[in-house]
Amino acid sequence: MASDILTSSARTDAQISGLDALEIAGRDKEVSRGARIWAATWPKLAALTIAILAWQLVVWSDWKPPYSLPGPLVVGRELVAQAQGPQLWEGLLTTLRRAAVGYVFSVTVGLLLGLAVARSTALRAAIGSMITALQTMPSIAWFPLAILLFELSEKAIFFVVVLGAAPSIANGVISGVDYVPPLLLRAGRNLGARGLDLYRYVIAPAALPAIVAGLKQGWAFSWRSLMAGELIVVGISQTSLGAQLTYSRELSDSPWLLSTMIVILVLGLVVDAAFGAADTAIRCRWGVLDQAGQ
Repeated sequence: MASDILTSSARTDAQISGLDALEIAGRDKEVSRGARIWAATWPKLAALTIAILAWQLVVWSDWKPPYSLPGPLVVGRELVAQAQGPQLWEGLLTTLRRAAVGYVFSVTVGLLLGLAVARSTALRAAIGSMITALQTMPSIAWFPLAILLFELSEKAIFFVVVLGAAPSIANGVISGVDYVPPLLLRAGRNLGARGLDLYRYVIAPAALPAIVAGLKQGWAFSWRSLMAGELIVVGISQTSLGAQLTYSRELSDSPWLLSTMIVILVLGLVVDAAFGAADTAIRCRWGVLDQAGQ
């Protein structure tokens, strides 16, 4: 009898080790930090190389004259020249300041509005669909009203940035709260969580992935609104990236125009990488991403 039990145990251990052999081997195999960085970097470098090559091929095809569509080398030299002067950095700081102020205010409004609508059935019935309608409203459509209310000023840009970003953030919060599993809510109530404690310790952590997705989408809307505002509201004294786009277009300076567009694109990539790192950290904390493969 004892021998049968030992034989069965040995068979079970052999089956388990066979099923988990690949996973255990993958966990035991350590990947260096440099290898992880290279694995995340080389696809971006390859995509950048392909984009530059395609750009150069279009220039060589003589589809447009060189003064209208310059090549990568010309634009690269212009970008280096702009980086050595104060104008680019002053415009960059102005744009980043506007983006930070508008986005922080949008996050505050969006979080409060989203939590209020998610918690109140009456508010959801009253303005739930209105939030979605505001989110789908093109940001450029708000500028005539913003200029009438605030003239050509910083307030007009701020007004449009908030209206562009806050509804997206609020919708992310509402979606996150709606998809919290009822089992977690019942468990939290059984443990004594009520009111604000239920939101703080149960609902907010469970809804965090959707909230981060809403914050990322809200940033995209606020950035687009800001760029549209700076292109339109050029009359204010401070320079900005949007104003430099307008000036370069009016002067028919294509290298300056394209180099400024590259700066805007790089800023977008940096912010997207920051949100991607936050999303990865949240998924690792929730156990839905294997840290061994990172």
